[in-house]
Amino acid sequence: MADAGLLVLVCAVSPFAADRKLARIIAGPHRFVEVHVHVPAAVAERRDPKGLYKLARQGAIKNFTGIDSPYEEPLNPDVRIDTTQCSIADATALITDLLIHD
Repeated sequence: MADAGLLVLVCAVSPFAADRKLARIIAGPHRFVEVHVHVPAAVAERRDPKGLYKLARQGAIKNFTGIDSPYEEPLNPDVRIDTTQCSIADATALITDLLIHD
């Protein structure tokens, strides 16, 4: 799709730096923008409508990112959105502005 000139947006939980690096390599000559949507684990648990964090803490879900599987926070993302400080509208504006003006 990127080869056809389309803007491709991929949302993924990507807990490991090596996987993010590989995604950048796979994108090749196409523009790759890493957006880190930061949320502290305690906040994510409070916001969890499906109770997945609770299940992970009970051992019902294995290899759950941030519970029993590590998370390597990006050291230098193109955009960092702190969900405890930034509204959805402001986060959208940050990303849109980067894509339009960069």
